[in-house]
Amino acid sequence: MVQDGQEALHRRYMAAAIRLSGKHAGLTGTNPSVATLLVRDDGAGPEIVGRGVTAIGGRPHAEAEALAEAGERARGATAYVTLEPCAHHGRTPPCANALVSAGVARVVGGASDPDHRVSGKGYAILREAGIEVIERVLADEASDAMAGYLTRSLKKRPEVTVKMAISQDGMIGRIGEGQIAITGEIARRQVHMMRAASDAILVGVGTATEDDPELTVRLPGLAARSPARIVLDPAARLPVTSKLVQTAREVPLLVAAGVDADAPHRAGLENAGASLLAIETFDGRAALPELLEDLAAKGMSTLMVEGGAKTVGHFLEEGLVDRIALFRGAVVIGKGIAAPFDEDRMPAGFRLLRRAVYGDDHYSEWARPI
Repeated sequence: MVQDGQEALHRRYMAAAIRLSGKHAGLTGTNPSVATLLVRDDGAGPEIVGRGVTAIGGRPHAEAEALAEAGERARGATAYVTLEPCAHHGRTPPCANALVSAGVARVVGGASDPDHRVSGKGYAILREAGIEVIERVLADEASDAMAGYLTRSLKKRPEVTVKMAISQDGMIGRIGEGQIAITGEIARRQVHMMRAASDAILVGVGTATEDDPELTVRLPGLAARSPARIVLDPAARLPVTSKLVQTAREVPLLVAAGVDADAPHRAGLENAGASLLAIETFDGRAALPELLEDLAAKGMSTLMVEGGAKTVGHFLEEGLVDRIALFRGAVVIGKGIAAPFDEDRMPAGFRLLRRAVYGDDHYSEWARPI
């Protein structure tokens, strides 16, 4: 019974740490947003004495933040860390060594770190110092929270999330009518929250031209969290009058264009503030694996694809989709553009992670193993 109670306690605080880690999602550069909780029991029950999240920009790490808050109360405490503490030296000592120096009694870890400089080495430092280590507590949940970092580490590309809204009758829009409101205000706000946690958002040039979107975060106080916008545009035909180009000096815009695209138009886009991202083409289409490698090299770990059926289809055909965020609206469109998938027609390999209801709209999230 005592063992069961201790296990439940570890799961409880790890779950709290995972929730805390979302505070800086999308703001920690190439580092993952990790959280650490320091918990001690002086006889009156467990108490959180230190909290830390990877700082904006990626430094300091969560362990250092939590230890600074706890001070001397870290000695003898249990540290709940959503990712294995780092073990490699830079200008500052590794987090594993910092935990040893602080005198923590136990470290409970969530996800394992695939970085060869860390994997297993952080826990080894702790064990060699006599600290009890418990690994892989809520490991799947912790991994899901930092899937972008893990995907970039293991696959050398960003985690790709396809977001799609479909009507009650399975349509994503009407031909030639541009953007149609399929979901309500609450669901749309959720999409903006998803954007705020992403490094970049991508659409095809067809969507960019027909819908003329801004692809920014339009929630009070969160405009600065707008991700980089990417337009898949091999021929560089995005109009310089589009909202994306007109706002390029405020929010980064990358136009993924072929090197043989129209030179004057490329120059016009750059003069307006857009950045050109050179891509290779294959059978007239953008070489997506190479594009994603280039984005990962720029430090991008999460990419949200909001393109139309054609762009989404290309990512699915290449096996490059890791997560599907599906919003089912209450509206009926009638004759229109059919969705490439729905809740009953998911691509192979995806499993349901969660469901939610936003007003009249239903949400489901699906993912493949990392």
